[in-house]
Amino acid sequence: SIIRSGESMENALRACCKGIKIGKMLVQRGKGAHEGEGSRVLYTRLPQDIAERKILLLDPILATGNSIIAAIAKLVEFGVRMERIVFICLIAAPEGIRNLFSVYPTITIVTTEVDEGLDARGQVIPGIGNFGDRYFGTDQLDADDLGCDGPQVARNDSVVSMH
Repeated sequence: SIIRSGESMENALRACCKGIKIGKMLVQRGKGAHEGEGSRVLYTRLPQDIAERKILLLDPILATGNSIIAAIAKLVEFGVRMERIVFICLIAAPEGIRNLFSVYPTITIVTTEVDEGLDARGQVIPGIGNFGDRYFGTDQLDADDLGCDGPQVARNDSVVSMH
């Protein structure tokens, strides 16, 4: 899973796939026109037999796709074949899907929702803000972060809890 926000999906995966081995990747988002350009993997801890395994790559939000592209490149570097990788996210932007397919056209993507697109900061709109911050409670969101006029329930809250 992608360290921090991808960890939010691990308990549900462990609940349905007992004994599964979970590897970790820490991806640093680059700073570009859309945050994420120039993303790079800073840390990996993967099972030794990763190249022989089917991979479920977990990250709840697919925005620009650049972080996932960096993670997949690292998996390929470890010998994982593309047909063995399934990327699982909760919310995706069309731009991220196109970007990911432009680099890895045979990747399998599983998502629950495709939102409208990206804002000027490269975040999914309407989206739910920074998923990691919301899940771990490390940042206070205001209405501007959610792209709305006041408090409201994000339309994707029902897919966050996978129990």
